[in-house]
Amino acid sequence: METPTGQRIREDGPVRATLIAAGLALFGIIVSNFATTPALLLEPTLIESPADASIEARTGFMILNFVGFVLAGALYLAATDRGWSYVDLEVPTKRGWLYVGLGIVAPIVFYVLVSVIVQALGLPTADNQVVGIIGNDQTMILVMIGIVFFFNAPAEEFLFRNIVQKRLYAAFTRMQSVGIASGIFALIHVPVYMIYADSVAAIAVSIVVVFGGALIFGALYAKTRNLVVPIIAHAVFNALQFGLLYLAIEYELEGAEPTPSLLVDLLAAVPG
Repeated sequence: METPTGQRIREDGPVRATLIAAGLALFGIIVSNFATTPALLLEPTLIESPADASIEARTGFMILNFVGFVLAGALYLAATDRGWSYVDLEVPTKRGWLYVGLGIVAPIVFYVLVSVIVQALGLPTADNQVVGIIGNDQTMILVMIGIVFFFNAPAEEFLFRNIVQKRLYAAFTRMQSVGIASGIFALIHVPVYMIYADSVAAIAVSIVVVFGGALIFGALYAKTRNLVVPIIAHAVFNALQFGLLYLAIEYELEGAEPTPSLLVDLLAAVPG
């Protein structure tokens, strides 16, 4: 329930709400890791050298990973008797579609700005698990575009926006909840980047990028109260990233990888 000034009537303590939200995010990671077990058992290559595994195995692994997020959210809804009516899904209004467009443009602008700063200061960036799974396989990149639309964006937005962020509404304003949820989302990426990064600076840059993207998609959900809006914006943006990666490999751009600098590199390098 909102007051006329947009401030929430506090229904929970801020510390408790934050701990529960963080716990839900962690629970989502645990369930997603457990959900990928069948793929790992069927093709152990995914553990030591994922890029060398079959496309079928890699596809199954990624799908199961995101199915795990949905399962975690579903378990929370069942355990708290909230039910699926708690999920904010509806066809976007005209205003909602404007936010979808904003949600596509804003991350691109943010990534370009970050890329300029990264290149100007010579800062390092870190790879992530997805990079290790894709390698330089263009077919897998195209598969990932489909996964983004049907599994990645819907699952992440459902768990981290409709479950984690919305849980924070009981103790914080919507915009405060966006900031806290985005911080949680960024922090849970730290262990992965620690595996792939060469330095603390690389981890920090990558976490800032993740945090900024989460802020944008979280704000879209908070403003529209419709999960469909950030799902579409998220899916299109990620699909554009994979599309640019595909072009980078196709045109043999040196060091092609889905990092913040990729967007700027391709704007200058792809023939018109």
